[in-house]
Amino acid sequence: MMNGIIIIDKETGFTSHDVVAKMRGICGQRKIGHTGTLDPLATGVLPVCLGSATKLCDMLADRDKEYVAELLLGMETDTQDVTGQILARAPVNVTEDQVREAASSFAGEYWQVPPMYSALKVDGKKLYELARAGKEVERKARPVQIYELEILECALPVVRMRVACSKGTYIRTLCADMGERLGCGGTMQSLRRTRVGGFSLEDACTLGQLQQWKDEGRMGQAGVGQADMIQASPGQAGATQARVLHVLRPVDSVFTDCPSLCVQEDACRLLDNGNAIAPEQTVEGEQYAPDRWVRMYRPDGSFAGIYAYDTARKWYRPVKMFLEKE
Repeated sequence: MMNGIIIIDKETGFTSHDVVAKMRGICGQRKIGHTGTLDPLATGVLPVCLGSATKLCDMLADRDKEYVAELLLGMETDTQDVTGQILARAPVNVTEDQVREAASSFAGEYWQVPPMYSALKVDGKKLYELARAGKEVERKARPVQIYELEILECALPVVRMRVACSKGTYIRTLCADMGERLGCGGTMQSLRRTRVGGFSLEDACTLGQLQQWKDEGRMGQAGVGQADMIQASPGQAGATQARVLHVLRPVDSVFTDCPSLCVQEDACRLLDNGNAIAPEQTVEGEQYAPDRWVRMYRPDGSFAGIYAYDTARKWYRPVKMFLEKE
């Protein structure tokens, strides 16, 4: 079984569930999950977790994100994007300066009302299910953070912008709110996610590329490992093979901002059973700040899980284990 993360550059027309279904066929395993919904209209970065890395799905969904979006002014739709039913049209009599001023007003904390066409649940029902049934329910505004909102191009009535934001931010709703603030209405024309946490488009590959590598026999059942890398032949073939092998990113690549500790040989059994580890049972003997996450490794360099120091008990307690099983 493959254990790790593959960063997919999702194409338009696919749902996140479609991507997972296709990945199961390509990778030949069932244990695969995505890390947060991307609408069919949207493209770009979608981390897909395999094997033990599926425990990362919720953690990655909570990471900050970055997008490039196109706002079409002068139109409002029920879905807040161009795939929906048109509710209103209006002339666009605004200047570029007014657009930039409106955009800057959303920087920082911003209270956003989630759209009806979303996967949020109310009384056990997803909002988009209620919306498709012609029902609308009250949604409470919730705070999100817009870290950066940069206007890349202003070719009115289309505004192209880059948005860096916190989890839970709906770019469709941001587009609609900007249109409302400008007095002409607005809807999202396109969306491309360029970053999730530390993963960007430079790390991504398409489903078509993965399928091609499988068809050419470059994705063996053994998965990805150092032994495979060593066996890659030199020259062009070796370069291609290395590219394929590096597609699967290790689980610990998500936690590079956390310090690392390695247990001593006689503590391996404790680690493999998900038990607490005392500082003196690590090679480094380090005691980090309370509750700060650390990566815990075996003596052979393999990653086992995330731990945090408990000052009351004077040991590292497990936060989440990533014990790989074949």
